[in-house]
Amino acid sequence: MKTNIYKSLVLAATCLFAGCADLEEKPVGLLAPESLFNSEKDVETAIFGAYGWIASERLYGRQFVTSIMLRGDMVDIGDRGTPAERQQVNDFNMDDNNGMVRAYWPYWYQVVSAANAAIAGAESLELDETVSNQLIAEARFVRAFSYYHLVRVFGDIPYIDYFITDPEAVKDISKTSEAEVYQGILADFAFAKENLPDNQPNNVRSRPTKGTAAAYLASVNLTLEDYQKAYEEAKWVIDNKDRFGYELEADYQNLYRAEMADNIKEPIFSVDFLGQQNGSGGANDDIMPPMTGIRGADNLGWSVCVPSMAVYNTWDDRDYRKSVSFEHEALVGGVMVPYTEFQNTQRPHIAKYRRFPGNSNSDGRYSDNNYSAMRYAEVLLIAAEAAAEVNNGPTEEAVSLVNAIRERARNAAGQMNSFPEDVQSGMDKDSFIDLVLEERRIELSFEYKRWYDIKRRKMGDVVFKGANSLEPHENFDAAKDYLMPLPRIELDVNPNLAPQNPGY
Repeated sequence: MKTNIYKSLVLAATCLFAGCADLEEKPVGLLAPESLFNSEKDVETAIFGAYGWIASERLYGRQFVTSIMLRGDMVDIGDRGTPAERQQVNDFNMDDNNGMVRAYWPYWYQVVSAANAAIAGAESLELDETVSNQLIAEARFVRAFSYYHLVRVFGDIPYIDYFITDPEAVKDISKTSEAEVYQGILADFAFAKENLPDNQPNNVRSRPTKGTAAAYLASVNLTLEDYQKAYEEAKWVIDNKDRFGYELEADYQNLYRAEMADNIKEPIFSVDFLGQQNGSGGANDDIMPPMTGIRGADNLGWSVCVPSMAVYNTWDDRDYRKSVSFEHEALVGGVMVPYTEFQNTQRPHIAKYRRFPGNSNSDGRYSDNNYSAMRYAEVLLIAAEAAAEVNNGPTEEAVSLVNAIRERARNAAGQMNSFPEDVQSGMDKDSFIDLVLEERRIELSFEYKRWYDIKRRKMGDVVFKGANSLEPHENFDAAKDYLMPLPRIELDVNPNLAPQNPGY
C-alpha cells in the first residue's frame, strides 16, 4: 500500500529563508512548540510534512534532482530551448542568481524546519521515552538527509538544529563550516540508527529504519574518506539484511515499475509520489518523467535531460541494464521510429522514470514513482569500495559484492546472459576502485548519484576534459565548480552568509 504522506504546511513559516525579507514588514510573532503540538500524532504529522516537501517539484520532483543530474557526465541538455537556468548548471557557467538554486534552497530548509519543529514538539510532550526517541530519530534522519544534500552541493551552509521560535532571528544566522555540518549529520544518523525500528508499518520504504540510517552512515563516511567506518556500517547492513528485509531485486527492470514499488525489497529509502495527486507549492508534483521523456513521441515528454551519444555508445549492448535505462525507439504517430528520427533530440532518452510511471498524466507527470534515494545495491558497492581502501586492495569479499551486482545484471527478464562477466581476483587497488566507480556509474545511472561520485573522488578534470570524456566541458574549473553558489537573494537579505562560494 502506497504511503499516504500528509502534506502539512503548519511549520513552513519557521525557516523560510527566501521570505526573510518580509519579516520586518510582516512579523509573524513568536512560535512555541507547546502551542503547535498536543499529541504524538501532531509530531508524526510534522514529520510527514517534511516528507511532503521532499516529494515536491522543487526537490525530488524536478528542480533539485535535475540540477545534480545535469551536473554530472551522464546527462546532458537535450532540447536547447529549455530555460537558460538549466543550461547554465549543465554547462558550468551558472551565476549566483540561478533560478534552479533559488527554487530548491528554501525548500530544503523547509524540510529542516519541519524536522526541527517535530523534534521540539516531541521533547515538549510527556511521551513514553521509547515513543519519543523514535519520533525524534525519524525527524533527525530527515534533517540529516537534507543537510547531506545541502553540504555536498554548497559546502559551508547555515546549519540549524533547533526550532526557531522568533523568525526575526533568521536574519542573523551565519554559515557553519562543512566539517561541522558533517559532524551534525553523522550524529543525527547515529541517533536514528539507535532509536528507529527495524521495520516501519506495512514495511514501507519511504520512512527510515535502523538499516536506513546505517546505510546513510556508510555513505557519509565514504564521502568523508573514513573508509573503515564506511565499511563497518555497510557490512552491518549486509549482515542484517534479513532482519530489515533487504535483497537485490531479481529483475533490474522491476526497480523502475511504479506499480511494483511496494513489493520490492531492494529500496532502503524511497521518495514516494502518489499518482494523479498534487497540492500547493508543487507538492507531490513529479515532473521527472516528462523531463526525461521524448518530445514529439506518442508517449509524451520534453527532451530536457538526455544523455550524450557517448554515454549510450560506450555502454555495452550486452548489458541488460542498458535496455532498461534507455529508450532508443518510440512510437511517433503510431509508428515505431528509431532515435535518429526523434523530432527534437536525436539521441536515446532515459527510460527509467518515463517507461512505467504508473497512474499519471499522459506525459507521465504526477506519477506514481517511488524514487530510490538509497538501495541495497549501493550498499554492496559502498562496502566493496571501502574494503578495498582499508585493505589496500580488493579482498575476496569485495570482489564477491561487485559480482553479486553483476550476477543480477545477467538476468534479462528471466533469461540468463553471460554479460557482464564476474570480476576476477588479483586486481590492484587503483584498478579495482576504478572498476567499482564504473559499476556505480552503470548500476546507479540517472539516479542522482554520479555528480556526488565525481565530486568526492575529484574526477572533474578527467571526466569533463579527459580523452574519454562522455560529456566534454573544457571550461570546468575544479577551483569553483565542485560547489554551486549560494542564492544571491539570500546574501542580500542576510550579509552574515558571506562570503559567497569561490568564483561566483
